Amino acid sequence: MYRYDEFDHDFVKARVAEFTDQVNRRLAGEITEDQFRPLRLMNGVYLQLHAYMLRIAIPYGTLNPRQLRMLAHIARTYDKGYGHFTTRQNLQFNWPALSDVPAILSDLASVEMHCIQTSGNCIRNVTADHFAGAAADEVADPRPYAEILRQWSSVHPEFSFLPRKFKIAVTGAERDRAAIQTHDIGLHLKKNEKGELGFAVYVGGGQGRTPMVAKKIRDFLPEKDLLSYTTAVLRVYNLNGRRDNKYKARIKILVHETGVDEFARQVEAEWADLKDTELALPQADIRAIEAYFAPPQLPDRPEDDDRIKQARLDSRSFGEWLDQNVVTHRHPDYAAVTISLKGIGETPGDASAEQMEAVAGIAEDYAFNEIRVSHEQNLILPHVARADLRAVYDRLVEIGLATANSNLITDIIACPGLDYCALANARSISVAQDISRRFASLERQREIGELKLKISGCINACGHHHVGHIGILGVEKKGAELYQVTLGGSGDENTSIGEIIGRGFGPDEITDAIETIVQTYLAVRNGGDEKFLDTYRRVGPAPFKEALYGSEARAA
Repeated sequence: MYRYDEFDHDFVKARVAEFTDQVNRRLAGEITEDQFRPLRLMNGVYLQLHAYMLRIAIPYGTLNPRQLRMLAHIARTYDKGYGHFTTRQNLQFNWPALSDVPAILSDLASVEMHCIQTSGNCIRNVTADHFAGAAADEVADPRPYAEILRQWSSVHPEFSFLPRKFKIAVTGAERDRAAIQTHDIGLHLKKNEKGELGFAVYVGGGQGRTPMVAKKIRDFLPEKDLLSYTTAVLRVYNLNGRRDNKYKARIKILVHETGVDEFARQVEAEWADLKDTELALPQADIRAIEAYFAPPQLPDRPEDDDRIKQARLDSRSFGEWLDQNVVTHRHPDYAAVTISLKGIGETPGDASAEQMEAVAGIAEDYAFNEIRVSHEQNLILPHVARADLRAVYDRLVEIGLATANSNLITDIIACPGLDYCALANARSISVAQDISRRFASLERQREIGELKLKISGCINACGHHHVGHIGILGVEKKGAELYQVTLGGSGDENTSIGEIIGRGFGPDEITDAIETIVQTYLAVRNGGDEKFLDTYRRVGPAPFKEALYGSEARAA
């Protein structure tokens, strides 16, 4: 795990002092809210419906127990006792008093955390595969490259005031768990025919009111050219991106309107003057950063298969948790564990101070002091000995975090929606809770199989509904909340944007509509092993429209 150097400490400390002065001036009435707004946004402070919101950066989703305990302390001391983990691998506090924010930032700095560039028209938190460094299918750990990008982009003088916010994601496996094709820049770490490391580069992905899948503009970029090529992409965007219309300001619009071939040509031309400059990464520097992410020394701990079988027999719920929330590790004696923050009827992504402290303790005792945050709003223990899985499960049961629903229909991604967000048109949390309760039966969830359901409370798509197998978008129509359904989206290596299925549903209809969609899928799927997304791609929208709208669908 990366540790701050002297520069990092001094930089974050200076920023805390600077923003403390800005907050004090705002509280004293020396500056107006309009004057304060750009200052607070540079430090992750939003003004929501009811209070300020503070967004804390968790670079590439990696935490240690000390940091998680500090987040618990902040939740208990300055908020309402919980925090909300987001689809950007960040954490949000929804109720801090502005007067307390300097103290929160100071507390964060003491454990090498901050809120810089979690908002504003800059390069945001760089995200990565939450199983990085542990995944059995990984070519290499993508986090060192995410850290290089973090260091390079922090308060970058050329890219601190871009046309619009900018998001980068990195993955190191063929199975894309970082949703790179939904980002402004997506980087797929791979090896060429000579065994050399480099990146496939995708540009122009994004969701919001104009969802687009990123286009590949380079099949292989040598690792030494990461910063020079990324700089070239951003320079082309910074020069040509729209600044007259924020709805058309993202790089996806520029790529679409310019054409991917012409955009790639402009990037290559810009890169020609950059690739042999000081931006070229020396191997020694790459390997030095890589050393921070060396996996823990994992002693061999072979597990007796008979013991595992007996544990399954002793506890059906433990066996179900093993099946759903535990995945293969690169070391045969270990596994990676998903801690679901999607308890039945709970708020997706929320964790209490007590739960955070308990997870920190579990990580210390059983997971080599590492915790990850996934973009699916769950926590991950990346390195757990298989022999310790029952002990970990029992500890999770004690704190209410042993729900065995990873990748099932109740593992719902949802934004805070109209309960918190000033931009939202409709509630997300209550809809997620209702659907979760409707499909509470684990036996039924497992019959349905892998199904990613995602909910956004407005067109900004913070809940990633466009790439949900089932997506729900809350809109406002004639003063009432209405929920539009999309089907067939995906955020993996075969990214697709969901199709709008028809007219929307009211708050009291949407759960029944999801029920109808699920029942239709079960009726038309080709055997019990065919997943929802595969079925939809095979049969298309027609049977779902017929089931939802009947004669309306036929008339259309």
